Amino acid sequence: MTEESPALYVVPTPIGNLGDMTQRAIDVLRQVSWVAAEDTRHSAPLLKHYGCTARLLAAHQHNEEAAAQQVIARLAAGESVALISDAGTPAISDPGARLVARVRTAGFRVVPLPGPCAAVAALSASGLTESHFLFYGFLPTKTRQREEALRAVATLPYALVFYEAPHRILETVEALAAVYGPERTLVMARELTKLFETIHSCPLGDALDWLMADTNRQRGEFVLLVSGAPEAGDDGEGERVLKLLLDEGLPVKQAAKLAHSITGAGKNAMYELALKVKKD
Repeated sequence: MTEESPALYVVPTPIGNLGDMTQRAIDVLRQVSWVAAEDTRHSAPLLKHYGCTARLLAAHQHNEEAAAQQVIARLAAGESVALISDAGTPAISDPGARLVARVRTAGFRVVPLPGPCAAVAALSASGLTESHFLFYGFLPTKTRQREEALRAVATLPYALVFYEAPHRILETVEALAAVYGPERTLVMARELTKLFETIHSCPLGDALDWLMADTNRQRGEFVLLVSGAPEAGDDGEGERVLKLLLDEGLPVKQAAKLAHSITGAGKNAMYELALKVKKD
């Protein structure tokens, strides 16, 4: 942190494990005059833990515009401010985006700090091989709007990343299977960085049974990752050729590449299928 001019520092906080707080984030929180927090009651113990004595102001989804004006006033007075959410990186499926926009429009510096993000953590351990991903965040809570949202991205060849709360996990997984079919891969990452962290991968058609087999599996905050839509051009010939190549002893990667070249079936789909065939 520099003192050359006042700035808004966007500071990620741990999503569970306190050891994930970076030293830079701790230094910033100790040096700023103010901390804009999503829930001041939730954040006060965390800030105390790290020896931060800054004054707190509330910045949540219901007062973001007013909070932005408070932050701008503090910056105009020459005081730096840190923005934090309850957990993870502010403005990523959390309040903060509008506040940041107002601060930038007012001409003040916004300094982002890298740090904890549940979506990125889950992706890194998912095993999904798509080169690109689409972060959606929380789906609509109403059935019709949720299905419309899922259908809008159904044909994209990207890994899809959603957040979900425990009390909606069953209905959301059921909706995913209904819209995307039973074959696409679902990775369920729950309680990331916490004591009961679980990362489970299975076909969408098996996911609901897995969750219902143990109610403990339905606890905690979820990141749901769905493999991308199969690429066009595979009428079953790709799978047939792939299995023949694997039967001949070709390595997974080479077999998938050749099946793609011979039949036009999606390369990523062939690779995922080859891994599944080998596992089975």
